[in-house]
Amino acid sequence: MNKTTSVRENHVDALRGFALLGIVIVNSGAMASAWYGSGAMAPAFSAPLDQWVRGLIAALFETKFYLLFSFLFGYSFTLQMASAAREGADFMPRFLRRLAGLAIFGLVHAVFLFQGDILFTYSLLGAALLCLRGIAPRTALKLALGLWLFTMLAWAALAALSSLAPQTMDVAALNAQASAATAAYQGSPQAVIGQHVRDIEQGIALVLLLIQAPCAFACFLLGFAAGQSGFLNRLAADPLRLCRAFFRMLVPGLLGALAYVYLERQATTEHQALFALAIDLATAPFLSAAWALALLWSFHTARGARLEAALAPAGRHALTHYLGQSLIGALIFTGWGAGQIGLWSPLAILALAGAVWLLQVVLSRFWVSRFAYGPAEWLLRSLTLWRRPRWRLQAAS
Repeated sequence: MNKTTSVRENHVDALRGFALLGIVIVNSGAMASAWYGSGAMAPAFSAPLDQWVRGLIAALFETKFYLLFSFLFGYSFTLQMASAAREGADFMPRFLRRLAGLAIFGLVHAVFLFQGDILFTYSLLGAALLCLRGIAPRTALKLALGLWLFTMLAWAALAALSSLAPQTMDVAALNAQASAATAAYQGSPQAVIGQHVRDIEQGIALVLLLIQAPCAFACFLLGFAAGQSGFLNRLAADPLRLCRAFFRMLVPGLLGALAYVYLERQATTEHQALFALAIDLATAPFLSAAWALALLWSFHTARGARLEAALAPAGRHALTHYLGQSLIGALIFTGWGAGQIGLWSPLAILALAGAVWLLQVVLSRFWVSRFAYGPAEWLLRSLTLWRRPRWRLQAAS
């Protein structure tokens, strides 16, 4: 039985607001350098400090925060089911319209702003979750663990097979490809769009399909189980249990993250890089959970309560902020604006990402005092409900 309530859960909104920090850090790196994720190091930024910053981001943020977002998507799914039940509305057509809206946002986002979009993937995975909405929480948990293990073992097996005929990575070709992409992103808007499409066709689609999609769906199922069983609310209310769970998650998560960064840096062949990826897939969920558990524990302290109040408004506008982060990045790094791709150091990119996130947190507190929804949330809700909801808070109240 669904244990969710009609009360807005601030700790869930705050988790989502915090997850925006990890998303902007990772996505800013991808938008600011065509070498990001290529397997080669940008020649202009190969100093020890640059390598240290990249390693820190890879260990603590990469592949961690989209998992947290995915968990919260599955959890919010249960809240939307409960909302439709309270209103006596048919949930399926309502949610299908929501997924259609996400797909539209995702396609526009991927083609015009950021080729690493995940919204379109979420729209497809959301349809699969909709089909499984009647399963028991325990079944959802088993499916999630099975999918995670299968994905991890599949990439480990691929690494083992590749080691039978090792192939050295062609660094010169990777550098040439990154240089060509940089030139395209510094060009006209038409060139930027064309490069987005090429990036998707030449590898990003496979990354989304074979890595992010199964991991995200596993987290969808975990969030669904946590929402249907009421587990997340019970856990969030118990600081001692949160603390114990944090250390259980932190140790394997951090060790795996460090191993991933070390092995990925040392990799000279494809099978070595694949083995590092398998380790990351195996341990990233632990560190992602550790981030969330630490934040939930902090909410029980006086300072943490203030942090929760500061983050929750940003979490309510997560879609607007996600798209806004890409818009800012596109205006700075591509031909839509200043065309600064390839010219910023990893430390400068990290500072920019932090500043963008802080600005979004501050603006969200102003926005929620006047409006019921963010701009993107209002559009998505209009499509979901198939009517135009009131936007201004005064009118809504």
